[in-house]
Amino acid sequence: MAKGKVYLVGAGPGDPKLITVRGLEALRKSDCIVYDRLAGPQLLAEARPDAERIYVGKLPDRHTMKQEDINRLLVDLALQGKTVTRLKGGDPTVFGRVGEEAELLKQNGVAFEIVPGITSAISVPAYAGIPVTHRDLASSFSIITGHESPDKLDRSIHWDKVTNATGTLVFLMGVAKVGYISEQLVKHGRSPETPIALVRWGTRAEQRTIVGTLANIEDKVKEAGFKPPAVIIVGDVVRQRETLAWVEDKPLFGMRILVTRARSQASELTNRIDELGGEPYEFPVIETRAVSSETAVQAVRDALLRSETYDWVVLTSVNGVDYFFRWLDECSRDIRDFHRAKFAAVGPKTAEALRIRGVRAAVLPDKFHAEGLLDSLAEELLPGQKALLPHGDLARDVLVRELAGRGVETVGIDVYETTLAVNNDPFLPEMLRDGDIHAITFTSSSTVTNLLEALRRLGAEDPAAWLKGIDIVCIGPITARTAEENGLQVTVTAEHSTIEGLIDALAANRRSKERG
Repeated sequence: MAKGKVYLVGAGPGDPKLITVRGLEALRKSDCIVYDRLAGPQLLAEARPDAERIYVGKLPDRHTMKQEDINRLLVDLALQGKTVTRLKGGDPTVFGRVGEEAELLKQNGVAFEIVPGITSAISVPAYAGIPVTHRDLASSFSIITGHESPDKLDRSIHWDKVTNATGTLVFLMGVAKVGYISEQLVKHGRSPETPIALVRWGTRAEQRTIVGTLANIEDKVKEAGFKPPAVIIVGDVVRQRETLAWVEDKPLFGMRILVTRARSQASELTNRIDELGGEPYEFPVIETRAVSSETAVQAVRDALLRSETYDWVVLTSVNGVDYFFRWLDECSRDIRDFHRAKFAAVGPKTAEALRIRGVRAAVLPDKFHAEGLLDSLAEELLPGQKALLPHGDLARDVLVRELAGRGVETVGIDVYETTLAVNNDPFLPEMLRDGDIHAITFTSSSTVTNLLEALRRLGAEDPAAWLKGIDIVCIGPITARTAEENGLQVTVTAEHSTIEGLIDALAANRRSKERG
């Protein structure tokens, strides 16, 4: 059997978008991902669905896997012929022990590649508005471990040389030793008034920054109850934070928001959350696929074969549009066969999905749900007309029922079905229990019911209890009603049932909380 290959990949400091293109390529093509908690869990979604995922970090029932065992694991996987990505936080060559892993791979004749990552030593200060160099303040910087005990620090750090060797000093993992570090720097020549900053969990939703001087930082850390992990920055560049702090000013900064939408449709929502400083955490609970039962397929075929008989085609979702056109192709039909019909769309995204296919919606309601569409159609609907409603299998029957009640012959067909997405996220239960998820967005009733079912499969006897205290944000009143019927306390409902309306509701809720 041919040997595999191991990619030793730096995942960056925590924000999943800070992984390199080459690192992402390695992740996506690997048969196996070996990772720890420092590598953002959302990166695992980029791996192939069939890729093996091996967690080597700390679990409630055991400590972190020993480094020697991790080294051996990488060799064993490669000798099985697998392509492996070892996903490590930050940069693997900066206190990442990559040398030990690579050395054993080399000894066993296993090909490997070191893929650099963005180290927390520069990225975390940057997210706090602190550049590690500045033309007028610091032309060089040092990266120093602060993780050891004071006696080990004294053996590994030559304080008399390090203290003034560079304009900026960056200590990694030194919160518990910040007093001793400050003491040594002052003892060896730094002014007690030298600025110092500690940035905790930089680039993540939990990012917090505390600023002081070498003389008072230990007291400030104790008063604030400031805990590791954090990056320590010493030097005049810390003063830049007063004018350059940028991420904390964003309206959703500090919020980790669970996105339950199908992954194929989640990009717009996750991108907007990210742009506004929030941290989107994708946990898709729905998947869609074309209907497959013989009865449903035959109903679609029969309805499309009568395309020239319809006065209206009513679309209630982007999925409905997508699958409607897929079925047209499957049935060898053409949009021109609907030359007699007008098209109605329930909202702007549905209308846009039609427009890019060369069809303009004749009717677009002010309120983006079935009832709003009915109100908009009221004056144009005539008894004796015929309407086609392509929708999903979970669609409400209100449109079919109301149209029929107005004398319109209505043909409703399921063009797609919604299923529960398989999502075995090992971190989400703990994050929910620990309060690490601050808001949940629901874009349909099925995302509500499917999330609750997904949590049951992850071990929740009462999934609604797991979500207590978390902001529940719904795209519209129908979704909100489903959430409430399932025991959830809805925090806010979007005024307009669109992704932008959902984002506006999130931001407004955040502003309201800040005002108290």
